[in-house]
Amino acid sequence: MEASATPRGTTGRLRTSRLGPACDILRSLDALYLTAEYRETDSVVAAIRSLRSAGIEAADIDLFSAEPVELPRGVLDRPSRMSLGAVCGAMAFGALATAFMYYAQHAYRIVTGGMPIFSFWATGVISYEMTMLGAIVSVFAFFLWDSGLARRRRDPAAPSPAVQPGSVLLRVRCRAEETPHVTDAFRRSGAKW
Repeated sequence: MEASATPRGTTGRLRTSRLGPACDILRSLDALYLTAEYRETDSVVAAIRSLRSAGIEAADIDLFSAEPVELPRGVLDRPSRMSLGAVCGAMAFGALATAFMYYAQHAYRIVTGGMPIFSFWATGVISYEMTMLGAIVSVFAFFLWDSGLARRRRDPAAPSPAVQPGSVLLRVRCRAEETPHVTDAFRRSGAKW
């Protein structure tokens, strides 16, 4: 069995066959990363549930895979407000487009021959298109935020493991005191690490 642990603030990897002397060195550091490899989704689910029951937060658990992993509901849920963002973005863009058209049509006085200066029928297509653009832009922005591409990483020194096809890597950020609980959860769930 091989464990890999990386202390925060370094990019090196410490490897040991059991958490012996290297663990004593890591105890003085504030956080480290433990990674385990799995081949089956059921083992990953068992490991996550065991880690969560040991007090590890969902924000400290990361999954890496070459293909999407379908987890049961409630295992590692990370709430997203993407649908609310799409509706709010659509409403904001639509309202701003309609307000701009109202302003533009009233700012330049022309003789319309008794017809209204501002007509919803004439501006409906533009309002609709801008509303849809608002929904698309806000969904894209939420996607970038939720995926972590548009924000700073929590820890830039965190290792990004190389994932083999068909395997799922489970990375846990923990303190040195939590290392025995994490390694025990990995062992009980049948990790190849």
